[in-house]
Amino acid sequence: MLCSTGEFSNTASTCGHVPVLLNETLELISPKEGDKILDATFGGGGHSKALLKDTNNVTVVAIDRDPEASIRAENMRAEYGESFRFYSANFSNLLELAESEFNAVLFDFGLSSFQLDTAERGFSFRMDAPADMRMNPESGLSAAEFLETSDEEGLIRAIRNYGQEKRWRRVVNAIIQARGTGSLQRTGSLANLIAKAVGVNRIRRSFVHPATRSFQGIRIEINKELSAIERGLPAAFDRLLPGGVLVAISFHSLEDRIVKRFCRRMAGRPEHSADMRVQQERHEQAKMISTRPILPSEEEIIHNPRSRSARLRAIKRL
Repeated sequence: MLCSTGEFSNTASTCGHVPVLLNETLELISPKEGDKILDATFGGGGHSKALLKDTNNVTVVAIDRDPEASIRAENMRAEYGESFRFYSANFSNLLELAESEFNAVLFDFGLSSFQLDTAERGFSFRMDAPADMRMNPESGLSAAEFLETSDEEGLIRAIRNYGQEKRWRRVVNAIIQARGTGSLQRTGSLANLIAKAVGVNRIRRSFVHPATRSFQGIRIEINKELSAIERGLPAAFDRLLPGGVLVAISFHSLEDRIVKRFCRRMAGRPEHSADMRVQQERHEQAKMISTRPILPSEEEIIHNPRSRSARLRAIKRL
């Protein structure tokens, strides 16, 4: 979407609604008259708008599970009419989407600036608010509810596996001990709890807030983000026309690993170093547009610091 999955130091600037790697995305998709494009992560609509505004007779189909995204989509529909269609849905459920035969599909994972900068959504510890963190506030457990009720295995998965927090045991123990005290209910007190558990030495050595990794892991867990990517990518690829392009922008290593392995699998290549399948067992269905991720330029990072961790990968269906 528009920003990285983490947080920033107090010295980092806060960007507004700026689509990440926009020029690179437009160059890869290269919309032509008559094309039909799927924006699987509508967010603030930046990429959708760019795809529509400079090319005649392009249709953009957009989806997003965030109810607030549907409100922004109404403005797009008013501006572009039948050239824009929006569905309120999670891209993990793309198999249920009636639309197909796309010339391009775009995924832009992570948070939009609208989500991160709206205090009551509870994604950020820069602003004290209820600890919610749900992509769809109308569905599932909030972060606070998860932290209060999850078994230890769920907490370890969130903090160690998804947050990649090295001092995960301290954080998990602190969360369990804080249950029922109210400390898990708001972003400010939760961030302070985690910072205390991680320890002062880490704070001094890094400009990244010590709660960043844990907040990321909790958010990934309650929104089931990685499993959504694992289901969404092949479903989107199946809806691509021959010659169609699939573009995916990731913001942390766990997302990028899934995208990388999917791209290599579709290209008939080994997915990872332990993939020992013989060539006859591989099926080449796509061409990798680049073997390495495309990164934001220094100029983009200066103008939009939240783009700094973005990684773009793309494949073209044969």
